[in-house]
Amino acid sequence: MQYRVFALADLHLPGADDKTMDIFGPLWENHPEVIRRHWINTVAPQDFVLCAGDISWAMNLAEVAGDLDWLGQLPGRIILSKGNHDYWWQSISQLRTALPPNVQAIQNDFVPLPGDLAVCGTRGWILPQSQDFSPETDEKIYQRELNRLQLSLDSAVRARRKIAFVMLHYPPFAGDGSPSGFTELLEAYRVPVCVYGHLHGHSIHSAVTGTVNGVTYHLTSADALRFTPKLVGSFSGT
Repeated sequence: MQYRVFALADLHLPGADDKTMDIFGPLWENHPEVIRRHWINTVAPQDFVLCAGDISWAMNLAEVAGDLDWLGQLPGRIILSKGNHDYWWQSISQLRTALPPNVQAIQNDFVPLPGDLAVCGTRGWILPQSQDFSPETDEKIYQRELNRLQLSLDSAVRARRKIAFVMLHYPPFAGDGSPSGFTELLEAYRVPVCVYGHLHGHSIHSAVTGTVNGVTYHLTSADALRFTPKLVGSFSGT
């Protein structure tokens, strides 16, 4: 069977308080319904969709229940990784018990694909080259996220899986296009495809996309893709 893999990050679903994104411009008006319409018209039941963070504005697992149910009604098999606004994502074991049957989540591990493939990922963080980076507060988190990515990659290697996709929420390149510890890991593990999000508005234009040192990068934040899942790969399996 032939499988397709799509990606769409930064869904920013409303949570229990029905928070909207309208303050960020008319492009975001009623955006969950726009996503739903484009998703249904694009994704087939056997396809996979990688959602790299900022899934919901909910603050806890109870508040995110409606958004998870919303995902559960969409076609395809959905894989989640954490974003900087996913405060509801705390205990991974509790989260996994709350996920709909067609949704899986990555944290320090991998999600298997048919055959011998794997999807890995982590949230990522602000990079040391950024003017917003504070050595006092950000260095520890940056190193922790590098470690979490390596744990994810190593878990796939131990399982004798070929790493087909990596999901990051934060961009793995700095705003000036310079590399990072994340890009070094992706290259060292020969990852073919990396999807990421987080960038919105004018920042979209500075995103590094295309193939760099053997890794193909896709910016998949929802507004960058006009709220339509992007095809990022396909493979055959049983």
